[in-house]
Amino acid sequence: MNTAPAPAGTTLDTYRHVTVVGAGVIGASWAALFLARGLTVTVNAPLPDAERQVRDQLRDITPALSALGLPTTGLTRNLRFEPDLRTAVANADVVQENGPERLDFKQDLFARIEQATRPDTLLLTSTSGIRATDIAEAMKQSGRLVVGHPFNPPHLVPLVEVVPGEKTDPTAVERAVAFYTALGKKPQVLRKEVPGFVANRLQAALFREAIHLVTQGVVTESQLDDIVTSSIGLRWAVEGPFRTFALGGGPGGLPHFLEHLGPSLQSLWNDLGTPTFDEPTVKLLSQQAVSDEPIDTLAAERDQAQIKVMRALSKVPHHASA
Repeated sequence: MNTAPAPAGTTLDTYRHVTVVGAGVIGASWAALFLARGLTVTVNAPLPDAERQVRDQLRDITPALSALGLPTTGLTRNLRFEPDLRTAVANADVVQENGPERLDFKQDLFARIEQATRPDTLLLTSTSGIRATDIAEAMKQSGRLVVGHPFNPPHLVPLVEVVPGEKTDPTAVERAVAFYTALGKKPQVLRKEVPGFVANRLQAALFREAIHLVTQGVVTESQLDDIVTSSIGLRWAVEGPFRTFALGGGPGGLPHFLEHLGPSLQSLWNDLGTPTFDEPTVKLLSQQAVSDEPIDTLAAERDQAQIKVMRALSKVPHHASA
């Protein structure tokens, strides 16, 4: 959980001032965590009502922060808003960018951020799938940029995928890991750049088959969600896919499992669906997704339930640092 103490040797003393570029859902969530961890946060966003939107989102996020054991009294005391990018990043120790998922936008943005920041400012992007190598092409010092991709919402879910580009300085990667670890996150450094990184690719793979099963009339969306949360969702919260199947192999572990059940998995792979988001599919999925409860109510309920799961996992020995 975010309440876990930072490992020895990691500190936020070096990163007192963070500039959050982009004030959408991800940007506001990052800002909330940074503020709760005692950092000074400057938010830069082009929208005229950005301040109102961020403050509204912080109000909605506060109960989850409190449930995590993080301080929320005077949460916005160290929050600033600065519409001018150059001014917003000039004194930042860290920049966490959360702009639109467009390569041209991010290339131009980081070229300007680089010019306006100190040479030692840690430059991080929350991109959910664009390679750091591609974003950094327009930068003079491409080694400064590191992907710090959170799993939504960043203030709650521990994972951050730290993904260096081809020219990223290893020191920048080490600093990014230290920064996120000190925040109570669980950074994972990917060894290779792939589109969408890891968590989103896994999520996309499962969602593809979920859509296939719904469109084929095997189950409804509601049934599919219940099946996941009452089976693999529970199991994967405790152990990942590899360890799950290793345990399924009994004393022989994963080699035994693959030898005896691998062919069955292969036959399932060959039968997996490949749906597309054509008009009938989108219409069907949208019709089944209608809910009587507002989205913000559902999100709050999700966050509180997620916190209970995280709290339970923190009592399991090899999850204690989660």
